[in-house]
Amino acid sequence: MNISVIFGAIAAVITVTLLLIGYVYLVENTIGKRKKLKRITPWFWIAPALILLLVFLIYPVINTIYLSFQNANSTEFVGFANYKYIFTDEKMLTPLKNNLLWLVFFTGVTVTLGLVIAVLSDRVKYEAAAKAAVFLPMAISFVAAGVIWKFMYEYAPAGTEQIGTVNAVLTTVFPKFEPQAWLWNRSQNNWALIIVGIWMWTGFCMVILSAGLKGIPESLLEAARIDGAGEFRIFFQIILPLMKSTITVVATTIIINVLKIFDIVYVMTNGALGTEVIANRMYKEMFNYRNYGRASGIAVLLLFAIIPVMVINIKRFGQKRG
Repeated sequence: MNISVIFGAIAAVITVTLLLIGYVYLVENTIGKRKKLKRITPWFWIAPALILLLVFLIYPVINTIYLSFQNANSTEFVGFANYKYIFTDEKMLTPLKNNLLWLVFFTGVTVTLGLVIAVLSDRVKYEAAAKAAVFLPMAISFVAAGVIWKFMYEYAPAGTEQIGTVNAVLTTVFPKFEPQAWLWNRSQNNWALIIVGIWMWTGFCMVILSAGLKGIPESLLEAARIDGAGEFRIFFQIILPLMKSTITVVATTIIINVLKIFDIVYVMTNGALGTEVIANRMYKEMFNYRNYGRASGIAVLLLFAIIPVMVINIKRFGQKRG
């Protein structure tokens, strides 16, 4: 590494540290000691955070919205042309349909599986080991998971040795099964990618829902059993209603994540053969085609799609506090 780079990094750290010390001294010993300024002292403490929020979040959002009304190289105002492209062009309709597919099935399966596993594991002695095994995929990065599953989906023609785990297992268990090119077959490649996402996120849903399940008084469940209620009745009439708010929070969190799904698709197929999603298309428009207007328009679409879900979550937190 270049010595000048090392010295530059050290100088930057020292400079930032000295600035922070100076700022603290200024607020506490100069402004804080003046009675007239004591009321506004808290604003001086949150000012750095507000500045960072303004520079790295609010300004980029406003600038992205502005760029979404510009042409490819941001030199000419084109109005709503980029948004018209997003909702009418065939190249964009495929990502929109795929995201809808992810939204419905990925969210439904992960939340359902997470709830079922949370309830079942709560009744076994090896609960910790079972939950750790399900949660383990969350410790792997999405890129690593994509690489792993890409090898697992590997295809070799029938009659040859299968190096892909999925085809190898299926051909061993079912000798008449024909090996499938899971990532190349348009009728099943999207489902193959969704399975990878489910494998990763089910553990997250299970942990949050398990915490909500632990909050249900055991005495309430025991009373229901004494009254003769079966386990299915207890689940649907007691557990589900009491966990409604937790399930809603988990579901909305999953929806937010699925709307911006990118890593798995990028690593495994890069959106080829009808597997493209909205975030993947935004990446291509920005870095492959250098069309900043369309890329910004897609980014704004994602932003406004996520806002309602975030509002629901915020309202839920407010209701819990109330």
